[in-house]
Amino acid sequence: MSGIRDIGVDVRPPPGEWDGNMNCPFYGNLRVRGQIIEGIVSTSSMTDAIVVERRMERYMKKYERYEKRTRRYSAHLPSCIGDLNPGDKVRIMECRPLSKTIKFCVIESEESK
Repeated sequence: MSGIRDIGVDVRPPPGEWDGNMNCPFYGNLRVRGQIIEGIVSTSSMTDAIVVERRMERYMKKYERYEKRTRRYSAHLPSCIGDLNPGDKVRIMECRPLSKTIKFCVIESEESK
């Protein structure tokens, strides 16, 4: 394939090169659809995958307080995006199941400052 493929979402193009892996939304055949989630990288020790945490607050009407909730997503990390470290902000998007737990793919990263 030649050039970067349009994935249908307004994101910055990845800085890296394609290594031939077809599980890449920008250079390969991986289609992304569904929800877009913003979160922080929690773990990056897996091969070609990361764990993203999304923190949110929810109001409890009965107690008139807010509760904190955390959701963790396993996401595929394409080689064209590069290495990510814990604490980096990323955007992930839903895709077809790539393994038992991986159903999301990283589409954009913003290194922590």
